[in-house]
Amino acid sequence: MKLNKFFLGLLFLVSAIGLAQNNSKEVLFTINNKPYYTDEFSRIYKKNLDLVKDDSQKDLNQYLELFVGYKLKVNKAYKLGLQNGKSYQNELKTYRSQLAKNYFNDTKVTQELIEEGYNRLQKEIRASHILILVDENASPEDTLKAYKKIEDISRKAKAGDNFDDLAVQYSEDPSAKDNKGDLGYFTAFRMVYPFENAAYTTPKGSISKIIRTRFGYHILKINDVRPNRGELTVAHIMILNPKPEETGKDAKTTINDIYKKIQQGEKFEDLAKQFSEDKSSSSKGGVLNKFGSGQLSSEEFENVAFSLEKAGDISKPFQSQFGWHIIKLIEKHPIKTLDEMKAELETKIGKDDRSKKITEKLNEKLRNKYSYKRDNKQFAILSKLVTNDFYDSKWVLPENAKTYTTPLLTINAKKIDGTAFLDFVDKQQKAELKVKPLSKLMDVLYTNFLDEQLKAYYDENLETEFPDFANVMDEYRDGLLLFDLMEKEIWERAKTDTLGLKAFYDAHKMEHMWKKRVDVTVASSTKQDIIKKAQALLKKGEEPETIKNKLNVDNVVNIMTNSGAFEEGSDALPKTMKYDVGVSDVFKEGEYYFVTNVEKVIPETVKSLEECKGKIVNDYQQYLEQRWVDDLKQEFTVKINRDVFDRLKKQLQ
Repeated sequence: MKLNKFFLGLLFLVSAIGLAQNNSKEVLFTINNKPYYTDEFSRIYKKNLDLVKDDSQKDLNQYLELFVGYKLKVNKAYKLGLQNGKSYQNELKTYRSQLAKNYFNDTKVTQELIEEGYNRLQKEIRASHILILVDENASPEDTLKAYKKIEDISRKAKAGDNFDDLAVQYSEDPSAKDNKGDLGYFTAFRMVYPFENAAYTTPKGSISKIIRTRFGYHILKINDVRPNRGELTVAHIMILNPKPEETGKDAKTTINDIYKKIQQGEKFEDLAKQFSEDKSSSSKGGVLNKFGSGQLSSEEFENVAFSLEKAGDISKPFQSQFGWHIIKLIEKHPIKTLDEMKAELETKIGKDDRSKKITEKLNEKLRNKYSYKRDNKQFAILSKLVTNDFYDSKWVLPENAKTYTTPLLTINAKKIDGTAFLDFVDKQQKAELKVKPLSKLMDVLYTNFLDEQLKAYYDENLETEFPDFANVMDEYRDGLLLFDLMEKEIWERAKTDTLGLKAFYDAHKMEHMWKKRVDVTVASSTKQDIIKKAQALLKKGEEPETIKNKLNVDNVVNIMTNSGAFEEGSDALPKTMKYDVGVSDVFKEGEYYFVTNVEKVIPETVKSLEECKGKIVNDYQQYLEQRWVDDLKQEFTVKINRDVFDRLKKQLQ
């Protein structure tokens, strides 16, 4: 369908976020007494100016006709009840949810977190840690007990006691007994956010402050800081260390024999498939997934891999805790630029503890934005209904929960009753909150409830508070309705109304003509002697495929042919060819020599319906649409305020 016919129906779906708002507005026209205002017309006209190529579409008189036609169709859609369709409502709801996300995200905080994460990715930290376990919802007594433990260990570490020994003796991380608390090298997004913060803000060689994560209390010692080595793609061949019962296995001899084969010129990939005992990679020629520092379980493996300098380099055999390896470097992946990583980092932030900073900022913003008040008497009544069964997820809503209709919370003029809070508490049992005593738990639950209700209120009022959001939703709502309406009233009819389409074709077929055509074979070559041979073969009546088979020898393409019926002026035809039946003389254009064999010349003729069906269907749709708009003007009463329009034109021109 041509743009100028369905122009508004498509372009109205374009987002208007960020456009300046025109606060002054007058009634431009009415449809059945429903007003449409100058500000909407002006905003959409300006928005679409840069999107149109045809200057006629910038004509304000024509644009008003299109705009009125568009609104007539929307009114028809509402009259038919298309806005009540479940599919329409679901799609509109989904779109609104996606659009609203932009208003729940603090751009400044997000950008700060992106930059912080990217800057940290430039370095790799090697740290050891000591952990004292304590649940994040532990009782105050248990929390204090754990804190005193870590505080005592921290004093000893800062006083000069050996950190490794302290980790073995006190750390409640099970791996500490083997690794002495050493976590190896890691970079941003590899550890929980509070732990990462401590790692990147503690100087090399120092002991960190005591930090709290969801696992418990930690102290860190920063052993080393180095530039990020990026990531690698490698292939490897591995022979596993022998088990105690494998007395006859000599892994070192086997890996050395394989290495000799590689040095003799045998393919690494083939040897990996045949001999590697890493079954997850052997079938792929030994290729492993891309990795960076600290992502594998073997530091020896990583160090050898990163020591290889250029693609194709192969290491000597070496041993890790798992077995003997040979590594081949496939590709080095340096750190990308900030712009290249921005989307990836934003996704990581959304899945990371960092996202809590964005949520906290939004909660703070909404608490400052709206007035809200709790009914303390009602809160005390509701709090008494919650028992210790909550901690075991066995608390049951009271049978009379629906009767607690007295408002608990008021946000501006909106009242939220006690039943909503009780429903919220019931659902929160899945979160397994362990805050004690119950009085403190109820305070935490209420705070979470308040934040949820503030966000819900904010979401409900986006259209009121943000004109740009309201505009986009109105345009999408109408555009979606219009799409359904056009499909129902025009597009399907144009495809299925065979009699109407045939009648339209008969009335307009002279507008769909073939130019003079030629049924021809065109042979081309950069070599004059080859094209002369092709000419001789064409005169003998040889087929194009036969000619190519005879002249394209020893894997050299000496000649190309193209056969078919082509219109005069087609790019497939040489510009200087003659439209005479028979084999032509050899002629040259640019670097190519040509010869043609014209079977017949076909005069100008009308295209059949099948030959121009796509164009006819398109034109028929436009014809039906225009007639339909004329019918809608009879069905609905349209009144245009010409004085208002004249003033508006002066403003826009």
